[in-house]
Amino acid sequence: MTEPIIVARDVGVQLGGAPVLSGVDLTVTPGEVVAVLGANGVGKTTLLRCLAGLQQATGNISVLGRPPADEPDFWRDIALVGDEPTWYPGLTVREHLELMRAVHGHGRLEAGAALHLFELPGCADRAPTSLSTGQRQRLSLAMALLRPSRLLLLDEPERGLDTAFRERLAKLLTEYAANGGTVVMVTHDPRFAQNTRHVRLQAAA
Repeated sequence: MTEPIIVARDVGVQLGGAPVLSGVDLTVTPGEVVAVLGANGVGKTTLLRCLAGLQQATGNISVLGRPPADEPDFWRDIALVGDEPTWYPGLTVREHLELMRAVHGHGRLEAGAALHLFELPGCADRAPTSLSTGQRQRLSLAMALLRPSRLLLLDEPERGLDTAFRERLAKLLTEYAANGGTVVMVTHDPRFAQNTRHVRLQAAA
C-alpha cells in the first residue's frame, strides 16, 4: 500500500485568540493534485503554511513521513510558491534560475528550457524587479518546477497569470504529478482547479 505524502488530523490554528482553522483533516497520496478552495478568511493559506512548517498548529501533521519543519532537510524534497520571494540584487532572471539549479545540484529543467516553458526568454537578462506581476509569478513558478522535488505547495499559483498561461500551468502540474510528484495548492479559480481533487474549507467555528 502506498504511504500518503500528507496526513493531517484535527488541525487547528488560532491567531490573536480567534480560530482560523478548526478540525481540518486532509490525506494526500503520491501523484495527486489537490486544490484547497473556500471563501476568503477560511484559512486556506494558513493550512498551506501549516503543511510547510511555517505556522504552528494543534492536531497532527505528517509530511513525507515526518512533522513539517522549516529546516533544510525538510525543504530538500518540497518546493513552495507563496508570497513573492526576495530577489537577489544584481542577478538577472536567467541567473536566478541557474542559481536554483546550482543550489540543488541538478534540476528537472535547464535554465534555458525553463525560460521558454514559462514564456520568459525576452526577460532573461533583466532584473526580476523590472518584470510585471505576471512575469514575476511565472519566474517564481519556474524556479519551483526547475528544481527536484516530491511535493509542490502553491498559494494561488494562478495569481497574475492570463487565461492561456493558467491552462498551460494546469497541464504542467498534471505532468508533474504524472511523473510521481504531488501538488497541494490554494486557489480562487474553480476553472483552474477543475481537474484536481477538491478540498473545501469552511469558516472555523
